[in-house]
Parts: sequence; C-alpha cells; structure tokens
Amino acid sequence: MTTPAIHLRPLGTTGPRVSALGLGCMGMSGMYGPADRAESIATIHAALDAGINLLDTGDFYGMGHNELLIGEALKGRNRDEVLLSVKFGAMRDPAGGWSGYDARPAAVKNFLAYTLQRLGVEYIDIYRPARLDPSVPIEDTIGAIADLVRAGYVRHIGLSEVGAETIRRAAAVHPISDLQIEYSLISRGIEDGILPACRELGIGVTAYGVLSRGLISGHWQQGNAGQGDLRSALPRFQAGNLEHNFGLVEALRTIAQARGVSVAQIAIAWVAAQGEDIVPLVGARRRDRLAEALGALDFTLDEEALRVIESTVPRNAAAGERLPVAYMDHLDSEQSHA
Repeated sequence: MTTPAIHLRPLGTTGPRVSALGLGCMGMSGMYGPADRAESIATIHAALDAGINLLDTGDFYGMGHNELLIGEALKGRNRDEVLLSVKFGAMRDPAGGWSGYDARPAAVKNFLAYTLQRLGVEYIDIYRPARLDPSVPIEDTIGAIADLVRAGYVRHIGLSEVGAETIRRAAAVHPISDLQIEYSLISRGIEDGILPACRELGIGVTAYGVLSRGLISGHWQQGNAGQGDLRSALPRFQAGNLEHNFGLVEALRTIAQARGVSVAQIAIAWVAAQGEDIVPLVGARRRDRLAEALGALDFTLDEEALRVIESTVPRNAAAGERLPVAYMDHLDSEQSHA
C-alpha cells in the first residue's frame, strides 16, 4: 500500500502531480554492470511504498528487459498510483551496440505498441523521444505522440536532452509536461538557456544523473566499473580526471559530515533546491541506496548552505565532459547549451 509520505508537486503546468523524487530504473538492466533481479524488484516496491510515484525507463534499456522488470514489479499494484515515464527511439543491435535514433511517426507508434505489451499496461503516463532524431522534424514526432494522446494510449508528452529551440518547436505542437535532462552540481549546462526556456513555457524538469552516475555519490571507488559498465568509457571516470573529481567529492564530504548527512544526500538536495519545477531522478537499484536518497528529502539547504556548496564545487569544476565527445556532438541539448 502506497504511503503518501513524499510531497507531490505538479510536473510543469500541464503535467501530472509527481513525487518530489523519482526512481530511474536504467541501472536495473545491466547498464552499470550486473544487477540483482530480486533486489531490483524489491527496490521498486520500496520506492512505491515510500510514496515515490514516478518510475522512469526506456524501451531500449536492456532491449526491453527494463520494461519487463517494471511490469513484473507492478503486478498486483494499483496502476493509477504509478506514473510511468518511458523514453523511446534509441536503436540497438543484437550485440548490444547503439545505431542511432528513429523518431518517425510510424516508428513512434510501433515502439509504443511493444512498450505497452512489455509493461502490461494500457497507457503510458509520459512518453518521450530519448534524443532528437536529426532526420525527423520534432514537430512530426510530437504530432505522432499527440495522436496517441488523443487515442488514450499516452497521457502526457515529454522531451529528453534537447535544446531551447527544439523545446519551443515541440511545445508549439502540443503541451509538454517536462524535459528530462542531466543536471547535477557538476553538470549545470542547462542553466544557460534550456532551464529559462522551460520556465518560460511552464515545462518541468526531471533531472537525471544527479549523482553524476555515482561519481559524486560518496561511494564510488577507483576500479568499481566492471565489465558491461558504461562508466568505464565516460571521461569523468578516466585516470587523471577521476583523481581530480575525487577531490571534489571529498570536499563535499566535509560539508556533508558537518551537517550529519551523506555526500549523496547533499548532492540530491542541491538539485531539489534549484526549484519546485525540478524533480531529481535517483538511479538506486538497491534498497539501501534508495533509503539514503530518500533521506535527502528530510532536510532543506538554506541560502548559506547553498553558497558554501557552490563555492566548494563551482560550476565547471569537474574534469572531463559528462559524455564522450562523439556523443556530446550529437546531443541537441549540448549545442551551445541553447
């Protein structure tokens, strides 16, 4: 039974009411190395029981594995108490490789049909293209999802990792509930143009990577990235960069310890403090990590605390980009942070 222990807030001006913290489920399907299926399901149950109502996934996480996992976890639960956010469009090959994006209208409807089947539900609460497909006008993609809204298969339309111009073009076709994008103490590019555009248009932000994929969680140690862990290829986790970034984490640890909280809780609370229109997504795949993340909702950072944190870890303090250059060059959201 869900306990309404977490504050609910509107996701943008047209979106649903969501918990102040969401659960990102990607790591439960091998993206960060092996995950325990039983523990993953137990973590989803614990999140729902704590009052988290937003579960985020992608149809390409584990090539459908993540949706099947969530579908299993939701059996016996009240569907109307859960908000399912699903990304689509990323193309995979049998070896697990990545081969671009497909956001053509016909593909959108095909992807959704498979998603509904895997999750075992009749509608998706928030449906969003995972990235901008450069060969398809965003108006066409959003128009196709709008058709699905009118047909009752989708409740709200979201976006992911796109810039301000694309956001404006999408919002001109159909109301957009939220933009999902990386945002953390060490990934603050959205503050230039993207976040102001969202606020002007009444679009919420669901922030993923609030712990920079574990880097600023306070738990990461050199050598943690094993086989199948995408972090082994990320610049901030590479030798040279990693040592510098560990220094930032230790500085955060000093601040956290003085306040009787953990590094992860400080990092999550900082994102939550950036506005009521921002909902942090935590990628916990174990119950203990989830419990720690929930603890970030038990305190509020005042102006002095925020000043100390931001002077200790100033913008652009991290060594290395958040993704390899080849990926950054193809992210609409990274084109001059517009």
